[in-house]
This record gives sequence, C-alpha cells and structure tokens, in this order.
Amino acid sequence: MNSEKTTPQTGYVDAKTLLLRTAFFKALDAVAIDEVTRSHKRSTYLRGRDVFVEGDPSSELFVVATGRVAIVKSAIGGKDSLMALMEPGDLFGEMGLFDDQGRSATARCLERTELLKVPYSALRLILHQRPGLLWGMLELLAKRLRNTDGALADAMFLDVPGRTAKRILEISGGELDFILPLTQEELAGLVGASRERVNKAIAALCKAGVLEVIDRRYRILDPAELLRLTGESK
Repeated sequence: MNSEKTTPQTGYVDAKTLLLRTAFFKALDAVAIDEVTRSHKRSTYLRGRDVFVEGDPSSELFVVATGRVAIVKSAIGGKDSLMALMEPGDLFGEMGLFDDQGRSATARCLERTELLKVPYSALRLILHQRPGLLWGMLELLAKRLRNTDGALADAMFLDVPGRTAKRILEISGGELDFILPLTQEELAGLVGASRERVNKAIAALCKAGVLEVIDRRYRILDPAELLRLTGESK
C-alpha cells in the first residue's frame, strides 16, 4: 500500500520555477504556466513507496522536486528491471495524457521524495485552447524514444562491464565522489544483468584502479577509462 501525505506549500522548491525547467512545460506561455501552477498539488513519499503501480489508472503526471524515483518494469516471475531514474526536475507519468491507458510501469521512490502532481484535466484544457503548445510535449516524448533506443543499443553492443560503467557515470552526475542511491539489486536492474555479474564488474573496476567503493560511497579514480568502457570518448 502506498504511503502518501500531502505536504504544505511553504519551505519547498518554487513550483513554477521547477515546472519551467522541464521540456514539457517550458513551451507554455505565461498564462498557461500560471494555470498549471494553480492546479498542482505537492506530496511526499517515503523510500520504497510506490507513486503508482504498473496497470493503475492514470490521471496526472509528476515532476520530482526532491529525491529520486525509479521507473520499474516487472517481468514474469516477479523480477524487477529499472528502466530509468528520475531526479529533481525530471518529469514522469505523462503517457496517459495522450493515450488514456493505465500506467506502463511502476514508479518507486528510492529515498524520501517530494513530487509535484499536475492533473491531466488541467493540461487537456490548456492544449485544447492552444494546440501549438503540443510541440514542447512532443520534444519530451521524442527524448523518451531516443533514450529507449539508446538502452536497446547498450543491451546489444555493450557487455556487462560496459553497461555498468555507463550507469555509474550517469548516476554520478559528473561528480567523481558520490553516494550510490541504489541497492545492489536496484543497480543490477538498471544495468540489466544479475547482481552477481554487476558485482563482479565493479570488483574488476576496483582491482584495475578505475573505481573505489566503500559501502555505498563511490569514487571514480579514472574517468577516462570508465568512459572508454562505454564505447564513448570525450
């Protein structure tokens, strides 16, 4: 069961500013963004709680104010795979706005997380009045498709060490020293391999002097080599 509570508006990241950081909303004009801001609600979820579950009816989208959310797909047998990580400023849950279908995946909080919730009804009214604003939303959907194409290419062309290196670089956010916000099982789901194989890849990176890991604190010692393993270069 979800554990959710609506939180007061004071003391939080300014909703309007946060909305305007997303490709989805930055194309809105001043009147429209004010309408969206008035319609939003803000909620807090604890670590491990689901914002929604795959198959649930959809009636709103979300923007992360603080914390992190994993987008999870469940396979036959109950094994979960992490499809994406949503961090502050990221938007998710928008697909139902266009197809009126249930949730295509589960959204699970990896830590205490604050979310802005925007009802589809408010957005549909705005888009009906100003259909040209759809271009900003199409930009987001195109980005989602590109990310999916990239994930498929990684699965086809990168081995487990390469995919592990790529996910570590993505999670680091450009920092050389960071706390991994995932469990080993969650990281394995994001890499798309078993926990044993991912742990083995991390151990090899540590042995090679590329990475240093103490509990959940990661330090990238050789970013160039880590990048090389992904098949990319600066």
